[in-house]
Amino acid sequence: MHFQYISLLVGRHALKLRLPVNQTLLVSKTTLRNAKQIFRAEFQKYTWLKNKNIKRLAKFTAISGTAVVSVSQALKLNGSHVICHGMEQPIEAENNVGTTDFSWTEFFKEYLLPEILPLGLAIMSALVGAFVNMKIPGALGDLINILNQQAQTGLSNVADYMIGLREPVIQLMALYLCQGFTTFLYISLLSHLGENVACKLRTNLFKSFLQQDVAFHDEHKTGELIDRLTSDVQDFKSSFKLCVSQGIRSSTQTIGCICSLYSTSPKLTLALAATIPLIVLIGTFVGIALRRLSRLAQKHAAEATGKANEVVANFRTVRAFANEPLEARAYEELLRKSQNINQYLGIGIGAFQGITNIALNGIVLGVIYVGGYLMSVKEINPGQLMSFLVSAQMIQRSLASLSVLSGTAVRGVTAGGRVFEYIHKQPSIPTHGGRIIPYHCLLGHLKFDDVHFTYPQRRGHEVLKGISLDIKPCQTVALCGLSGAGKSTVASLVERFYDPTSGKVMLDGVNILELDPSWLRGKAIGYINQEPVLFSGSVEENIKYGNPEASKQEVIKAAKLANADSFIQNFPDGYNTIVGERGVALSGGQKQRIAIARALLKNPSILILDEATSALDAESERLVQDALDHVMVNRTVLVIAHRLSTIKNADVIAVMKGGKVVEVGNHKDLKKKGGIYSELIKLQESNE
Repeated sequence: MHFQYISLLVGRHALKLRLPVNQTLLVSKTTLRNAKQIFRAEFQKYTWLKNKNIKRLAKFTAISGTAVVSVSQALKLNGSHVICHGMEQPIEAENNVGTTDFSWTEFFKEYLLPEILPLGLAIMSALVGAFVNMKIPGALGDLINILNQQAQTGLSNVADYMIGLREPVIQLMALYLCQGFTTFLYISLLSHLGENVACKLRTNLFKSFLQQDVAFHDEHKTGELIDRLTSDVQDFKSSFKLCVSQGIRSSTQTIGCICSLYSTSPKLTLALAATIPLIVLIGTFVGIALRRLSRLAQKHAAEATGKANEVVANFRTVRAFANEPLEARAYEELLRKSQNINQYLGIGIGAFQGITNIALNGIVLGVIYVGGYLMSVKEINPGQLMSFLVSAQMIQRSLASLSVLSGTAVRGVTAGGRVFEYIHKQPSIPTHGGRIIPYHCLLGHLKFDDVHFTYPQRRGHEVLKGISLDIKPCQTVALCGLSGAGKSTVASLVERFYDPTSGKVMLDGVNILELDPSWLRGKAIGYINQEPVLFSGSVEENIKYGNPEASKQEVIKAAKLANADSFIQNFPDGYNTIVGERGVALSGGQKQRIAIARALLKNPSILILDEATSALDAESERLVQDALDHVMVNRTVLVIAHRLSTIKNADVIAVMKGGKVVEVGNHKDLKKKGGIYSELIKLQESNE
């Protein structure tokens, strides 16, 4: 049997499998069975793959020496691709986003069990309320019988009439009061329970968003994530409360009333019960179809929310290009998709409920017709018929309520499944865990050893192609080159926003994959990019974001080092000045200096400056550059710049082109060399 290597990309992981390849079109059962065993054995080497995913691997065959993964829905691994030798395009795996099943076991253990007391009380209240409702038809029947007896005896004394009605009326009033109290109790308890569950769901979902990789947020629109955090949780909460309260009550009433009916008249009850299973069966099949429509509708609604969020967040750009009509049309098109599916969903729910109501009302009419016959032959009395009729109407209302709840439950389970889909999602890069280099031992020695990297969204395009670079402690190293050369990607790997496809990034001789990412980003590295993002709080809160435990004096000291204290003190509210969303109330230079102060507050050993001054005017650039000159002292600094004039004094300049480092040296040596760096300088000087 011949072998060849197959590259398999699963999520953000790259696997290289040595698999058997048959050279003929005909594949024997033995060959195929052996191949499958080797395939699974290869996969089991990767502990991050679950067995259920391995079992879903399709059979593979080989034609003319080219390995081909075949049929059986390819690989049902989310975001997976199979790249086989000799194939130009990867075989895309089926995307299961939005089809995650609702995790009932986890929901009960993690969310309901801590709230078991209010849940139990709510269920008990609903059951008591249902039991009380079952007693009401009998009490009404007794009242009718008394009225009938008094009518037959022809009582003319009002006092005797009132005395005769006193006992059944008091009984009915007690039942009605008990019914009202239990209704108040279970609705209040379920409201308390529902809010607690929704709060915990939103918290866990938000924590999951914060734990995900940068690549996850690259792939998903902000609006889509916010939609799951708000609309989906709200839909699930509303459905949960309604289904528990009305579902338990209606189901109990239906069962109890059927038992009561049987004790009153077995013949009527058997006739009534014969039609109920048919209604339930129809409802089950219709519910499956409605659930699929609901899932699709929620998916399109999330897309519309994502579009709206994107447009609102970039409103200035929309206004600058006068593209309001364009964005309005795009948003309307997305809404139309959701609207059309929701309309079909509404028609389906309406048709089901309409047919159900016709059937249930027909049952009541049948009860009156058959009951009248039984009364005429003296098998039941008027009170029993009244009791039977009220019980049948109660069953009708309960079943109608259950039919409405079926649509609500469909929406709720679908929304809950979408929430749990992201709660369960595990990042490939953890946020915590690993080694920590003590501060007094941290030198800041960075080394790139034959680093290759490909972005998850662009599997076919390798951004870094074997980067090797040694950045000594307290050395300033600048990366330059044309756009798309991979400069910012190098900075992202140091921050461990992504992991290299192959090769190593070392910090003080330790692979950063072994270091605690939270410590690496929170303590060791300070990152300042071209467009710093500020939060909508005060200036002080934005600076303290670099170290939430810092004192006011430390905040002011960092601001002074960043040349920011002078303009902050000139604000009417000083450090308490609100900067607005994304720092809209500040100039570019002011935002950049506050970002520098924020990075300095954690006193990092390594400073990464990703084109920190390229978007500023000349005066702001001078002030920011002056601040940077102060803070770069005694730190390892990685500078990424387009303007070569800002990196003349760097200890080492690395020139990148096409994902590779093509030249290394200082400004004087590289300029004298007459290579790419020299050409870049001439190009920039000619454009000035």
